[in-house]
Amino acid sequence: MITAALVGNPNVGKTTLFNALTGSNQYVGNWPGVTVEKKEGYLSNDIKIVDLPGIYAMDTFSNEEKVSKNFLETGDVDLIINIVDASNLSRNLYLTTQLKHFNKPILLLLNMTDVADKKGIRIDFKALENNLKVKVIPIIATKNKGIDDVKETLSKGNFSWGKDDNDYHFPSEQKAYNFIDNLISNSVKDNNKVVSKKSSEGIDKILLNPWLAYPIFILAIILMFKLTFSWVGQPLTDLLEETIDGPINGFFEGLLENSTPWFSSLIVEGIIGGVGSVLSFVPLIFTLFFCISFLEDSGYMARVAFIMDRFMRKIGLSGKAFIPFIIGFGCSVPAIMSSRTLESEKDRKMTALLAPLMSCNARLPVYAVFVGIFFPSNSDLVVASLYFLGIVIALLVGLIFKNTMFKKDEEPFIIELPEYKFPELTSILKLTWEKGKGFIKKAGTIIFALSIIIWFLSHFGGSGYVEDVSDGLLASIGKVLAPIFAPLGFGTWEAAVSILTGIVAKESVVSTMEIVYGGSLDAVIGQTFTALSAYSFMVFVLLYTPCMAVIAAMKKEYGGKFALFSVFYQLALAWIVSFLTYNLGGLLISIF
Repeated sequence: MITAALVGNPNVGKTTLFNALTGSNQYVGNWPGVTVEKKEGYLSNDIKIVDLPGIYAMDTFSNEEKVSKNFLETGDVDLIINIVDASNLSRNLYLTTQLKHFNKPILLLLNMTDVADKKGIRIDFKALENNLKVKVIPIIATKNKGIDDVKETLSKGNFSWGKDDNDYHFPSEQKAYNFIDNLISNSVKDNNKVVSKKSSEGIDKILLNPWLAYPIFILAIILMFKLTFSWVGQPLTDLLEETIDGPINGFFEGLLENSTPWFSSLIVEGIIGGVGSVLSFVPLIFTLFFCISFLEDSGYMARVAFIMDRFMRKIGLSGKAFIPFIIGFGCSVPAIMSSRTLESEKDRKMTALLAPLMSCNARLPVYAVFVGIFFPSNSDLVVASLYFLGIVIALLVGLIFKNTMFKKDEEPFIIELPEYKFPELTSILKLTWEKGKGFIKKAGTIIFALSIIIWFLSHFGGSGYVEDVSDGLLASIGKVLAPIFAPLGFGTWEAAVSILTGIVAKESVVSTMEIVYGGSLDAVIGQTFTALSAYSFMVFVLLYTPCMAVIAAMKKEYGGKFALFSVFYQLALAWIVSFLTYNLGGLLISIF
């Protein structure tokens, strides 16, 4: 059995290559003792490939680096497959110089050669091979080009290249980079690098300027919400909502007019009302994700992490931890999963506790309903305030954690700042779909099932079927919980059960309200809430206990006790902040 270790920097196409080589013959777990993903796969019965974590160097700052170094030192490794970004060799080859000193055969794969060609970078593969004394194969992993050459090389089992006679040690950084500079000057012709680099540096002089960086960031967020809530997303959402409430509802009401009242109510009020109320927000969600994907693909989001380093340091984290926060704007589950890439156990756990305070896409339908009723002329600014509130609360809570639970030294901050580019539409649409498809899937599964359950609990009580939902079992549960929320401005049983079902999935807050309030949701909420209590309700939804999927991810990564702590601390935090919002807001209104 031949064991090949797959090593490379983050974002060089390592996962794509691993999937291309191993197909479905993969096994995923965690390395012993750490929450770092361990992936193994088989090219054939006698060739095993171990996908090591993406790292920049072997300096053993992070768990990922420690895992990789330990495996290469003590594991039964026959070959190192080092995948690098052909368009950024100077950065990628630093890791290669360190890998050579493990005295293992190395197969160097130059990925993204098409990107290098577009940048005017011409690589003499033979010269690079001779100077590095390793086997070099150019590939384009996303297009499956060169993969057959890799498979053939691995299958032949001729791993004689790449060994050095040096003793095992890492070169100094300056020794290493001098070697890389000489290597590139002899092997690479770059016709566009200076121009491209100067262009990115010129943009960074503005976007990373100490005085301009933060106003530009805030302006970008506000513009994103303008597009979502004023110019594109909301108008399309309104149109879809009118279609569901009008023709679609009318069709099913006509179809079921001769059926029993309870069955008609189940279909129209329960399923169509519950699921339809969530699906109507698809244009809103996808517009937001389109904007976020554009910022990510342009290279700006990496700069956001860089400029936020100053604030993140205040709470004992590096700017790199802000990346899971950004991911949390989409969904908290991948945000928690991405925390595993941080350098220390302290950083990972602390980030996992704070990331769910970011406003995920599932909360967006709740905001849309309430701002549409109470803040129609300032909906974008009100929603933006909730997103910024989540960040501010996360920083304040992080400050408390830093001085109580997580008193440890800070880790160094290393992040790649990619060159700016104008994203391709196809790439943006693909990223948008990848982010948003989970919302549609959830509406068709979890929300569908939950809508049926909520309808039954609403329309059945001790005496069987009831037409008045206030006599149902769900109302009885809500009336017990309602006093808890009364000091926050929304002490009705309907609001209480909506909060309760939101623990399963935040989107169900809206679908539950659609079922239990009945009639025109806009009219009923307008009578039940005030503008202040509506904002207090949105603050509570922003901060309270994350959904079941997030709790499960937390348990998987950090254990049951950690997940339970997250549940109860967020519940208490949401109550306190919402209480202050409602009562201090009321005090200010009475004064002014």
